[in-house]
Amino acid sequence: MANLSAAVATLPNDQSPVLYKPVAQRERIKTIDILRGVALLGILLMNIPGFAMPDRFTDAFRNDPENINYRFHFFITVLFEGKMRALFSMVFGAGVLIFTTRKEQAGAGKWAVTGLYYRRMGWLILFGLIHAHVLLWLGDILYIYGVCALILFWFRKLKPAWLLGIALALGSFDAITGQLFYHHIREQRLAYLDVVAAEKLNKPITKTQQEAKTAWLETAKEFIPDKAEIDKNTRLMRGNYTEVASHVRPFAFKIETNYLILSIWDALGLMLLGMALFKWGFLTGQLPPRIYRRLLAVGYSLGIPIVVFSWWYGHQFPNTTAFLDSQPVSISSLLYPIQRMLLVIAHVSVLILLIQAGVAKGVFRALGAVGQMAFSNYILHTILCTLIFFGYGLGYFGHLQYYQLYAVVLGIWTVNILFSLLWLQRFQFGPLEWVWRSLTYWKRQPLRRSVEIE
Repeated sequence: MANLSAAVATLPNDQSPVLYKPVAQRERIKTIDILRGVALLGILLMNIPGFAMPDRFTDAFRNDPENINYRFHFFITVLFEGKMRALFSMVFGAGVLIFTTRKEQAGAGKWAVTGLYYRRMGWLILFGLIHAHVLLWLGDILYIYGVCALILFWFRKLKPAWLLGIALALGSFDAITGQLFYHHIREQRLAYLDVVAAEKLNKPITKTQQEAKTAWLETAKEFIPDKAEIDKNTRLMRGNYTEVASHVRPFAFKIETNYLILSIWDALGLMLLGMALFKWGFLTGQLPPRIYRRLLAVGYSLGIPIVVFSWWYGHQFPNTTAFLDSQPVSISSLLYPIQRMLLVIAHVSVLILLIQAGVAKGVFRALGAVGQMAFSNYILHTILCTLIFFGYGLGYFGHLQYYQLYAVVLGIWTVNILFSLLWLQRFQFGPLEWVWRSLTYWKRQPLRRSVEIE
């Protein structure tokens, strides 16, 4: 716990008002803000196709290595896909410790800390519902983060080794459930193919076979839509607000209900891992440089070959259905958590070494500002992307090539950085961070930077 105490500023017990106020600027952990900023910007690399591209858009270039879209997709998948979300989840877990530990060190009782924390996360869940159903982003993470946080609270006192062990167990459980889900989908597919073969031979179809056919068609409509379904969804996404909502909201609701039990374990495990790494001092740069250099070397030397193999293996098949038809096990899915963690640890190690070396201070200052305003910047991603791509905005949905999306990403990153730097010159918190904190403490918080929060 020594590293945890060093990372979190100790507050005197006689300053009871601080229990109900946010952290002061001077008490922020800059490394955590920087990592959060990197993760937030990196997440847009994976999210923007969801805003801009029709379903199965990669089918057009998945087996064409000479295509520029293929090369962009390969680069982003290898280095960033899943890694940025993992980092964001890990930093979220660290944030839970920072929030609760500071309140406890300030003298807050158990129920005071619990009440503040659950109010905070209850609002986060509500923000997630608004994000998905009003702003219409199908890939919202605020809701699931809030749900995970309700569980996470009760693990915060565990020793790092226990947190790591539970995180690994949850990761393994997530991998197993993923394979079971894949097996279930594949069995539906094979049963459907049997029915199709029987129909071609003009054999009578039983009620069970008809139900199997219907089950697969419903599954395919949701996960592997055909061209007609893709064209229909594309027309909706190019329509007005009501039409876009008619496509997004049902899927968002399923993610928040039916599929929550499948998706929660990955996020929860990564948050617990973030807690362990924070307590060990890894995320705050408190370890010796040689440790980060070793982790960097191990992470990249093992992680990159694994993810490249996974890419190669998956791209031996022309599309998802061809993979399902022939592969009883998804090897890439089994390797995914391994390569992802190796690479995210390596990425963090690189960033920490650069911070420790004191290089690119202006860049890290900008990244820290983005991370300090991560909530506002995350919602800003959605506002900008929906207005650029959805039909009630500029209507560019499906009109750009995959590689062209990353010019848009660079533009949005520029807006994030300038917005964060300029805003924080005058204000203590980002606008949504301020709203969230005011709701958490049930009191309007000082916003202007001239009023320093103690």
